[in-house]
Amino acid sequence: MTRVLVMGDVMRDIIVRPAGPILRGTDQRAIIQTVSGGSGANQAAWLARFGAEVRFVGCVAAEDFEPEVKRMRLHGIEPALVPHPSFPTGTLVALVDADGERSFLTDRGANDGLSLHHLPDDVLDGIGHFHLSGYSFVGEATRETALWLLNRVREAAIPFSFDPGSVSLIREIGAAQVLAWTEGAAICVANADEACALTGFDDPNSQLDALIGHADLALIKRGARGCQAKSRDGSRWTVDAPAVDVLDTTGAGDVFFAAFLAARLASQSITLALDRAVAAGAQAVTIIGGWPTV
Repeated sequence: MTRVLVMGDVMRDIIVRPAGPILRGTDQRAIIQTVSGGSGANQAAWLARFGAEVRFVGCVAAEDFEPEVKRMRLHGIEPALVPHPSFPTGTLVALVDADGERSFLTDRGANDGLSLHHLPDDVLDGIGHFHLSGYSFVGEATRETALWLLNRVREAAIPFSFDPGSVSLIREIGAAQVLAWTEGAAICVANADEACALTGFDDPNSQLDALIGHADLALIKRGARGCQAKSRDGSRWTVDAPAVDVLDTTGAGDVFFAAFLAARLASQSITLALDRAVAAGAQAVTIIGGWPTV
């Protein structure tokens, strides 16, 4: 199978499930769990679980470097991690509503400290596909590194995929700039809100029509409504999601895309890859956190 290089965040996710509404100035009971996270790291872990060969590049605190390397290897990921001497490993607090929807508070920490000179010389050796999380565009140093890698994979004719990751990120940087940086992607995958922010359209068909001008395949994740996709040749797909009891939607989109990409890298059809992706995403919302169990 094609070896994938994933660039993105490593986070510690603190998942908070309050027993009721937040009570300002006093206590509210909650279930609180700390799990591994980060959109890019989630995708790398699930790609490995689904059978892909994965190398991951990211940045963590120096004191967390060895444990993170060990953890990634345990999950079948080849780590190309960088230890940052002063930034902490990224931390995210996710407040999960009763219906499983999340609100985030994020300290990006070392994720914004991946400088170009930190990259291993052999980071692209043997790589047949590059996947970039849009969160890599947030910090100036990491953005420079991401853009450098995008230029290198284009020069080497290595196909790449892109997940914008966040509506707030698109708004901060600007949709036109995000699309310009990722022009020529083999796959652009976004959720419905991100697709709206990128294109200015609410209708998924219009979103697909707009995104297909920037990628060979546009893929919109629609949560409980499944997904829709369009290829540059005009082919379209719609897949409904099964009804499940939602516990936590954290990382479900990452699982969805990992299942899709792993299937495509294994030469499965787009139809089968989408079916597998929707099934994996539906299963993901029934568990806590964004990483597979070992």
